Amino acid sequence: MSQSARVVIIGAGAAGLVTAKTLLDDGFHNLSVLTRDTTVGGVWAAHRIYPGLKLNNVHGEFHFSSHPMPPLPKTSAQRLEGEDLCRYLESFAEQFLKGKIRFGVEVLKIERGANGSGWTLRLEDLQSGNRESLECDKLVLCTGGCSRPHIPPNLSPKAAEARGFKGPVIHSSTLGTTAQRVLSSTKPASESKSGTVVVAGGGKSAQDAAAYFTNQGRKVTMVFSKADSFLATSTPLPDFIRKSRLLAVMGPHINLRTKLERFLHNTRPGSFIVRRFWDLLASASLQAAIPQPSPLHDTHSLYWGVRSNDEGVITPDSFYGLAREGKIKLVAPARVVDYGADGHSLVLSDGSTIEADAVVYGTGFTSSWKDIFDESFMHEIGLARHEGKDNTTWDYLSLRNPPPIATEDEWSPAIYRGIVPAKSILKRDLAINGGIITTNNGHVFETTSHWISSFFLADPFMRLPSTTEQAIAHAERNAAWLKQRYPGTFACVNESYSSNVAFWSWPQLVDELLEDMDLPAMRSGGSWLTWPFKVNNISQIATVGEERRQKRAAAA
Repeated sequence: MSQSARVVIIGAGAAGLVTAKTLLDDGFHNLSVLTRDTTVGGVWAAHRIYPGLKLNNVHGEFHFSSHPMPPLPKTSAQRLEGEDLCRYLESFAEQFLKGKIRFGVEVLKIERGANGSGWTLRLEDLQSGNRESLECDKLVLCTGGCSRPHIPPNLSPKAAEARGFKGPVIHSSTLGTTAQRVLSSTKPASESKSGTVVVAGGGKSAQDAAAYFTNQGRKVTMVFSKADSFLATSTPLPDFIRKSRLLAVMGPHINLRTKLERFLHNTRPGSFIVRRFWDLLASASLQAAIPQPSPLHDTHSLYWGVRSNDEGVITPDSFYGLAREGKIKLVAPARVVDYGADGHSLVLSDGSTIEADAVVYGTGFTSSWKDIFDESFMHEIGLARHEGKDNTTWDYLSLRNPPPIATEDEWSPAIYRGIVPAKSILKRDLAINGGIITTNNGHVFETTSHWISSFFLADPFMRLPSTTEQAIAHAERNAAWLKQRYPGTFACVNESYSSNVAFWSWPQLVDELLEDMDLPAMRSGGSWLTWPFKVNNISQIATVGEERRQKRAAAA
C-alpha cells in the first residue's frame, strides 16, 4: 500500500537510516532524509572517525536485522571500530535508500505548516548557499544528542585566542578532520622539547582522544573530575551473560513484570543480591583494567548512572591499557578553568598550571533541537523540558540509599515512550528516533522505527493513550521514575539525547514497544529457569514489519 503523506527525516545516522527503511517498507514512498553531511553515518560518518576509534558496544549490538554485520576476526577484542560501522551504514544506505537522501542540507528552522497542520522547514544548501522552504506532513527527528559540540565559553577557541594561547583548541568530536592539526603542533614524546596534548574530560570521547594521541607518539595529559564507570574483563564474557537479559533483570525497571524481578527488587535477600552483584561487577572491572592507586578508580556509579562504558577485554593500545602502563598522565580531580599567560599552559581549578601545546575538549554536546526550533515553539509542541508535576516514588528495596546529587530541581522531558512529545500525540505527525539513552542502539532503533511507522499509519491495533492528558500523565510518571532510578542524569545530558532512558533495561523497553503494537514480547524465549540467560539477537525482530502488515490486513 502506498502512502501519500510527505515524510521528512532529519539526520542520516543509524536511527535515521533504519527509520527511513521501515517507513519505505510500509509504503511511505514520498520520503526524504536530510543531512548536512556529505555522507551517511551521523556521528560515525567518514569525516568524523579516525584510526583506532572503537564502539562502546559488544560486537553484534549495533546493526539491523535486514543487513547482517560482517563478523570480526577471532583475534580481535570483539569491538567494532568506527571505520567498520561507517562502512556498514554506507552499505545499508546504498542497498535500501538510493535516491532518498539529500546531502549537504542544513535545517535552519522548523515551524508549523499552514493552518497549523504539517511542517515547514527552512533549508540551506551548504554548497551553493541557496535557501528554500520544504513542506511535509510528517516529521521524524533523528538528530541525536552528539552533533552539536559543547566547549565552555570561557575555554572556547575564541577565548583561547584572546588569552594568547598558541596551540589548537578543538572538540573531540572533530578529530576526524582536526587531528592532524594537533599532531603538527606537538612534537613526538621521543624528541627533545616534545609537546603536550591536554585532553579535558573523563568520558569515553576524552578517553578515545587520549588513547589516539598517545598511540601517535605524543605526550598526553588528561584532566578530569570523575571518570566514567565501565565493564571490563580479562577474557570476553559469554553471550549468556553479556547479550542476555541478565543485566536488565538485575537493574530495576518501572514495572516489575516477572516473579524474579519482584524478588530481586522488592525483597531484602533479592535487593542484597542486586546491589552486591553491581558492586562486584564494578570492582572486577576496575581490577581487570587498572591497578590502584589511580584516579580512574573514582568513577560514576555503574548501577545508578548512565555514564558507563563497555570496554570488554583491555588491550595494550586501549585507553586503560595505556593508562595502566603510565603512558597517559592523569590529573584528577581537576578541571581546566583558564589559559595561562605564557601561551603554552592551562590553569586548573586548584590554581595550578600544566603545560599544553594543544587542547582537546571532551566536554559533551548541546541539544541538536535548539538551533532548529524556537524555544517557545519547543514548549508548544512538547519537546522542551519542564518542571514535572508527578511526584510518584517507588519503594523498591534495591533503590534505597541513592547517591547524593548536586541538584534536586531537574527539569524533565514529557515525551511518550521517548518517541512522541505527549502534547502532540494526537496529531500523529511528529516522532523521535535516537533520543533514548540505551546500551543497545541497534535493537532499540529498529524497534522504535516500527513503532513510529505504526503510529503514523494509525494502525488500529496499536495501543496508545486516547487523550493528550493521558499521554502527558504517562510521560511525567516515567520522568519521575527516571529521576529516582538515575539521579542527576537530566542535569548532565541534553534534551535531544534524553527523551527516555533504557540503559541496561533496554529489553524491557523493547517489550513495551512490541506490546504497544500488539505483538509478542520477550522473544528470546526460555523456561522459567533459563529466560534471563537467553541471548537477545536482532534477528528476533526481523519479522516485525511483516507481522504488522498481517495485522493491518486482518483489520481492514
